[in-house]
Amino acid sequence: MKPMMKKTLAILSLSSMMTTGAAYAATTETVVPDMHTMQIQPVKTQLDVTVQVNGAATEKGYLKSGAVEPMIPLRAVTESLGFTLTWNPETYSVDISKGNVFTTVKRGEDRYTVNKMFTELGTAPELVDSKLYVPASFVDKILHGSVVTDGTSVSVSSKAEAKKVQTTGVITSINTSGKYTSIHIQDAGMGGLVLNIGPDTTFKMLDGTKLSLADLNVGLTISAEHSLAMTLSLPPQTSATAITVLDKTLHKDALGTEGVIEAVREDGSLLVKGKGLTENAQNEIVLQLGADTAIVDGNGDPVEKSALVKGAKVIGFYSPVMTKSLPPISNAWKIVVEAEQE
Repeated sequence: MKPMMKKTLAILSLSSMMTTGAAYAATTETVVPDMHTMQIQPVKTQLDVTVQVNGAATEKGYLKSGAVEPMIPLRAVTESLGFTLTWNPETYSVDISKGNVFTTVKRGEDRYTVNKMFTELGTAPELVDSKLYVPASFVDKILHGSVVTDGTSVSVSSKAEAKKVQTTGVITSINTSGKYTSIHIQDAGMGGLVLNIGPDTTFKMLDGTKLSLADLNVGLTISAEHSLAMTLSLPPQTSATAITVLDKTLHKDALGTEGVIEAVREDGSLLVKGKGLTENAQNEIVLQLGADTAIVDGNGDPVEKSALVKGAKVIGFYSPVMTKSLPPISNAWKIVVEAEQE
């Protein structure tokens, strides 16, 4: 082969290699994906929710994919509304109180207490990054506040003072054990009304003399100012804001027995058999009636003495001073004639 031809072939061969390499490089640059543009974005399972309390922004909440309502930060919202919170680390629960409103919230349990009764909201509280979150409806249904949800924003505010009503009745029991305090009026069983007592509940005599809960006793007729809202329990429960004693005098250490009049004795005394409602009260007691013995119904309204017949259901309130006889005898200061159940 001639030198000129060899040289030409060598140049063509080198040119072919360079062209192929350039084509390969261009192809590589075109088909190899840019990893910066191919990052897999995580699918969002929840959205941030802005939360305002009385017009001021507070910590954010969140809305899960497919959820009905957003979750809001419990402490931030309730403290902004003036509630006091007590964290119970051993049970992952929180006690919340303000005036006559008190409730308990526990992580993972769709059971929110209102006046000692459980209410479900459809969503359990959740603990996220050491913060407890509750559904937005918690403000309205549990705290009696106002909440407006609009997409990913929640506006919370305090409602105006709830409407109050007055109810009268005779105290049948006073419960001071446990976390809550309450007064049962009008009935000793499933009827009547339970008044839940809070730190802001006031007590007084009809003449304005101030009292405390410790001054009250069973058998007293009271007028209670309480919330219009009540639980659907038996007996229903509500929060009392003011208690006024309608009796002229208190009867400290009074005892109470609910039962049936087994006999009306010749001297007019009543043999009552049933169950004692208070400590040291008798299940069977003879009650002597005096000129000052009040005979009333569960609301405290007067009832004719003729209603005290054998078989009548009554609640007798009497002095702790009793004879040692069987059954013991004591002086009754008030007899409540219970209405017949329909």
